Amino acid sequence: MALKTFVKISGITNLSDARYCAGMYVNLIGFALEESSEKYVKPSQFEEITGWVSGLEFVGEFENYSETDTLDALKQYPAITWVEHVRIDDLIALKAAGYQVIYKKDLAEVRHMEFDVAKILNKEGILFHITSNDDPLTPKDLEVITLLSQQCDVILGAGLSAENVNELLYQLKLKGIVLEGGEEIKPGLKDFDELADILEVLEIED
Repeated sequence: MALKTFVKISGITNLSDARYCAGMYVNLIGFALEESSEKYVKPSQFEEITGWVSGLEFVGEFENYSETDTLDALKQYPAITWVEHVRIDDLIALKAAGYQVIYKKDLAEVRHMEFDVAKILNKEGILFHITSNDDPLTPKDLEVITLLSQQCDVILGAGLSAENVNELLYQLKLKGIVLEGGEEIKPGLKDFDELADILEVLEIED
């Protein structure tokens, strides 16, 4: 069994999500590593979660930390091989430090972004994670994302559902998608809701 596209799950906070993602052959699972984040995962929690899963890679997710603070934090998470950040210059430096990197940008800002940025991302080998709280995507959004995906590798974290994910992958020529991890109802008990519905649609049967 495998998935038909590249998939990252953001904001993992518990073992249930991590094990489910591993079982579904997700590519990447992300952890918020800034102490101010609501989903902050301490080094001890990270070890407890990742020690039970295999077959996928781990992403450190940052928004406010400087390059120096990010590198300092990552020293406590040696299993992290990917870094997601909102600043391209920091990502270029982190890539030089040996990490694979992802640029995260909200769709509201992406709509007004210069396409030269996409060319820089492509040149530097940086994945472009487009996110948004707006739903559904407008025709203008679809047009902008399509143009960007022609310039660089886009992983979309907005406007996705089990009903439209296959169409969006094809229509927008996406590298992959990004979904959000949830919270445990109690230890070991999860309601996966839409995350599971979308991943099941993407399954390739043996």
